[in-house]
Amino acid sequence: MKKNRKILLIIGIFLIVITALILVYFGIFKNNKFKDLTFESKNIYVYNITDEKEVLNINGEEKVAPASLTKIMTVIASLENIDDLSALAPVDKASYQEMVAVNSSMAGFYGKEQTTYRDLLYGTMLASGGECANSLAINISKTTEEFVKLMNEKSKEIGLNNTNFTNPEGLDEENNYSTAKDISELIKNSLKNSEFREIFTKEEYISTSTLDHPEGIEIKSTVLTALSDYEQKDFKIIGGKSGTTENAGFCWATIAEKNNKEYICVVMGSETNEGRIEDTLKIMDEI
Repeated sequence: MKKNRKILLIIGIFLIVITALILVYFGIFKNNKFKDLTFESKNIYVYNITDEKEVLNINGEEKVAPASLTKIMTVIASLENIDDLSALAPVDKASYQEMVAVNSSMAGFYGKEQTTYRDLLYGTMLASGGECANSLAINISKTTEEFVKLMNEKSKEIGLNNTNFTNPEGLDEENNYSTAKDISELIKNSLKNSEFREIFTKEEYISTSTLDHPEGIEIKSTVLTALSDYEQKDFKIIGGKSGTTENAGFCWATIAEKNNKEYICVVMGSETNEGRIEDTLKIMDEI
């Protein structure tokens, strides 16, 4: 009898261990801490950079419109193809006029303004300037179409298998798509570039003096500026990129510090600006 009980006990322990491993494998334990939370964002992916592990995945591999999160790729693809960030790279007049016509977000530069590559990079990331993103493309590759090839080559290089770009600024187009998980992977890879990290985490930047703007333009991060009205308890969001279009909804991709660890949090498809912010804060508060 005692021998049978011992065998049953061993079998029971074995089954418990196997069940626990299966649950961990399918992410049930991993995401359990978030089970009581509700989110407005339809697609969420959170990654622990320090420990190199996925934290939360809610429809994170669904192909969706990325809006201006596209500009994250625009910036890193540009950085890898610019020799001198201080070199002149004027705002392309035709692109400027096109972005104004479609009511794109703008950094505030004018057509033909004698900006530098650095100005355009910060204008693209912090202010989400459409004139900056397209001017980077044209100064580097002569046309936006040729620059998009660089963007998609970079996507393949880092394994973004569910991503395709058709423009540098992120406006809605049929084949311009990505996933929350791919955007997270893009940020993780891009942060290895020190110039990218500096741009991505900058709160504000003053552009160089030009005839159009002798004192430069004060360019502020749309993400870090928006957070000024929100409490961050035991974590700090140190950088990010926002994006909004009709098809994409409201999107945010941020990097945060908590307990001496860094996290990437991507939320996409929120119905409101407040929703994407509150979703991000709820997630970081719960981690």
